[in-house]
Formats: sequence, structure tokens, C-alpha cells
Amino acid sequence: MAAPSLLRTCLVSALLAGAPMAAALLAGPMLTSRAMADDADAPIGDAIRDVPIFDAHMHYKEPAWGPYPPETVIELMNNSGVAMALVSSTPDEGTIQLFEYAPDRIVPELRPYHGDAGSGNWTKTAGMMDYLRDRLARYPHEGLGEFHVHRIDPEDRSFLGEIVALAVQHALPIHVHSGAAPVALFYELEPSLTIIWAHAGMSEPPDVVDDLLSRHPSLYADTSFRESEILGNWQQWEPVIKRHADRLMVGTDTWVNSQWTQYEEIIASNRRWLARLPRVTAEKIAFRNAQQLFGRQIKHPH
Repeated sequence: MAAPSLLRTCLVSALLAGAPMAAALLAGPMLTSRAMADDADAPIGDAIRDVPIFDAHMHYKEPAWGPYPPETVIELMNNSGVAMALVSSTPDEGTIQLFEYAPDRIVPELRPYHGDAGSGNWTKTAGMMDYLRDRLARYPHEGLGEFHVHRIDPEDRSFLGEIVALAVQHALPIHVHSGAAPVALFYELEPSLTIIWAHAGMSEPPDVVDDLLSRHPSLYADTSFRESEILGNWQQWEPVIKRHADRLMVGTDTWVNSQWTQYEEIIASNRRWLARLPRVTAEKIAFRNAQQLFGRQIKHPH
């Protein structure tokens, strides 16, 4: 350890004596470190095309089963560089179809919607908790949702408490389509809950998204359906994205068949805004956050 210290002392002495070579040798490590830092902060740019994507918001609803059979879905994923997807469906049989066809590519989550139960009435549907418990006992779901909470109905508070207890019992994140207020309610019911906030609140502005993510360290958000907004309002979204890059994910929200038709373009749009970020940040949002959340190894589907 003494030799490098002695060498540096000699170089400093030479520098004080006016030796230019000593100055260059001393400056070299500092310039190299600065260049490495600059490279780390540079946007990933076109290299984003080689980064695998985890689609954190996919649906495989019944109207898609005929025109988009499982092999077609996987082909679309392959063409887009999507390695894996978090899937919920109306009904849940769609998710199970995809999972059984490609278990290494699909992370199944349990959506409550089935029969007459949909986004507007699922909290008031008779037998809902029995349905959810039965499906969780029969299939390996890794999340609960995506479900909608359009507004806070005081009559639903007890039922939502049961949903929270079910999620905690099975160690599942819940995937919630809502504004900021229902997310705050869920954390009031159970502060340790892990939540994936669908569409980052859909219409909530960047400052509200920033505030909620800042207040709740176990809150994640998928940015599905907001890629155009992010690209068009980059100045407001960039600091929020960089501040919370550890808990953001992208998605496609294939809620209607037209989303399947546009699947490759939707992924391309997400890559366009990810390309503006440094590699480390872009990779976190593209797949590493999901990899950590779901304990999966994710690789590009070349």
C-alpha cells in the first residue's frame, strides 16, 4: 500500500516543480472517472431495442381467444422483445390458458371479473370472496387484480378490507385501477400492502403520481396507456420517472382487440421514452423491477 502513496507524493512534488507529465498522470484517473460518469448518465438511445420488456399490464379477455390464440400472443411478444407479461383476464380462464401454454412467459394474476361481475359492481357481487378463494386455491396466481375502484363507497370499506386480508394471507400484490384516493385508502387499511397502481393513476398528473410514490415505498406503478402522454409531456414526467425508477414498469393494457392489433407499436412507443433514460434506469423500468417483484429471471426472447 505504501508504494502507490509514495509514487503519488513524488508526482505531486514534480507537479509543484512544473513537470507537465506529472500533471497528466495525476489528471488521468480524474478524467477517466468523469468520463465514466458521463457515460452512465447518457441516454441508452437505440440500444433500448435489445433490452427485454416485462409487460406489466396485459389482459387476455374472451373476445381475444379466437383471433389471438395463445401461440399468436407469444409470437407478438417475441416480435416486440417482450420476455414476460403480468396477465389478468375477464374471465380468469383466459389467464390460465396463456399460463398453461407458456408458463415461463406468463405471470398470472387473479381478476375478480366473471359472469355478471364487472368493473362497476364486483365489490357488491354475491359470493365474490368465495370465488376468489377458490381460484387462488386452484391456480398459482401471483397477484390480485387488475380491478377497478372508481370511487370510494363507504359501504365497500368492509369488503375491501377482506380483499386486503386475502392479499396479505397469500403474500400477493394487488393491482388497482383507480385515482389516488383509493390507493391511500388501501394503505390506511394495511400499510404493509404491496400495490401496483394501474396506469399510474390513468389521469392523475405527474405531481400527484410523484407524491403518492414518495409517501408509499411499497407502491409500484405501471405506465400502460400513458406512453403518448409521457412522450408529449417529457419535461414534467422525466423527474418523476427518474426519482421513482425503482418502482415503475411498462405495460400495454390489451383490454380490447384493437390493442392486440397495435401491440408491437405500443411496445415501440414505450421503448421510445425509455430510450431517453440512462441504461441503468431504463433497464429497471423495462424489466428489472418486475424481476425483483416477482422473483423471475427475465431474458430477451431472441
